[in-house]
Amino acid sequence: MSLTAFLIGLAILAGGGCGSKPDVDSLCWLAMGTAAQVSFKTADGDRSQNDGRAVDDVKDAFEEVEKKLSIWRPDSEISRYTSIDAVSAEMRPCYAAAFALQERSGGVFNPFWRGNGKGPDLGGIAKGFAVDLAAERVLRRDGEKREFLIDLGGNLKVVNGSWKVGIRNPFGAGGIIRSITLTNGMACATSGEYERGKHIRDGRTGIPVTNDVASVTVVHPASAMIADGLSTTLFILGREKGEAFLKAHYPEATAYWVMRR
Repeated sequence: MSLTAFLIGLAILAGGGCGSKPDVDSLCWLAMGTAAQVSFKTADGDRSQNDGRAVDDVKDAFEEVEKKLSIWRPDSEISRYTSIDAVSAEMRPCYAAAFALQERSGGVFNPFWRGNGKGPDLGGIAKGFAVDLAAERVLRRDGEKREFLIDLGGNLKVVNGSWKVGIRNPFGAGGIIRSITLTNGMACATSGEYERGKHIRDGRTGIPVTNDVASVTVVHPASAMIADGLSTTLFILGREKGEAFLKAHYPEATAYWVMRR
């Protein structure tokens, strides 16, 4: 299966910023069951060894999250879950964010919806968490020297610089229906069913969602993990209730809705 088959919701457009437009280099691979990509801007053909090292940092972060948070691996940390107090310190923010979103949404976002008695499933938030972890490691190594954009299955985060991304048309016609500019530290995620069919379930019932939302993209000023969880939650709630929920609990985030015709 090609990488393009995994692309969900968002596309990288031209590099942002002023003056002459730098080149954009990208490296793509498969990670956590979806397409992963690191894009970085270069000026006048300049290539840095740090670019390759940053990509290695991203790959390592994604592999670590998959190793620890995949419910499909019997040896993973989450497969042996007993309580949040027993999980590793580095993974704990992902659990905490999922449980907080579960409580605030009244179970709409529910990491326990499968009801298998074997602990949580953080699939609705783990990819965003992996992006945040990767961005943190890239920033630690590279500082603010290079402009990076990290993408894991449509969960995007800017490490440095200004990047323009586009919301894909969810109705099969192709193209971009809206562009968004993300700057230092900003993140976004999209939920929709036009790529994978009806896979989004209401955490209160376990039943696939049926509403008039075609896709919803959430932009957060600092967290791909929160954007990831919120995009799923808002898709389930629908636009009216979703906007009210966002205003009440995550006013720092912004949602872009595409409704069914």
